[in-house]
Amino acid sequence: MRTPAEMIVGLVLCPCGLLLTLTGTLAPSWRQVSLVPDQPMDVVWEQGIWDICRERQSTHDRLCGQADELGYFEQVPVRVAQGLMPSSLVVTLVGLVVAALGVRCWQPEPRHLVAGVAGLVLLLSGLMSLVPSSWYTQELWALPAPPGSTLTVGYSLVLSYLGSCLEILGGLALALSFHHCCKERRAPKLPPTLPPVTEAGSCSTRAYDNSWDVLEDEQDGQPWGSSPPCDSDL
Repeated sequence: MRTPAEMIVGLVLCPCGLLLTLTGTLAPSWRQVSLVPDQPMDVVWEQGIWDICRERQSTHDRLCGQADELGYFEQVPVRVAQGLMPSSLVVTLVGLVVAALGVRCWQPEPRHLVAGVAGLVLLLSGLMSLVPSSWYTQELWALPAPPGSTLTVGYSLVLSYLGSCLEILGGLALALSFHHCCKERRAPKLPPTLPPVTEAGSCSTRAYDNSWDVLEDEQDGQPWGSSPPCDSDL
């Protein structure tokens, strides 16, 4: 049996979403702060959910572990992202393991029910990473920053968005397996057909095309063997 297309789509999109979400969670670039007063013009502050880095673009010198003087990490959107993003990664891994058990593997046919459950788990993981990404984007300009600086969206936030969308799409694709599961349960189960059983020794082993052959054998004196011809030969 061929693997259904929705299972293939789900197994392709969800691992890609996991990689993008993982990069967005670990990389400290959810927000970029440039043109900071009392700082050189080429200095950019990159703020993530775990760390703050200072980079000088002219020399590409980068120094992370900067002190949080404005209380950036104490803000609610950042703290929510610190809790939901790692949780989303764990749930995604669990969903991929369940999906691997439902989509073929060592089984001759895919388990549609297991694949559908995996789709729901992956859909949940995508929503768990989409919520903090959306909230952070909405509050990006409200989070504390040096006055007079310029705020822009970082690449980590974009990757988190894309990863969340891919996980949601992949989860929905795998959830379509419930449709195949319902079709299998609604299909009527026919009883197995057994071959007709003939009683041994009741009929002749010779096949007759019509009754005239039987009469000719009787006239010619041909022996019937151990049994006379069947009624169907006549």
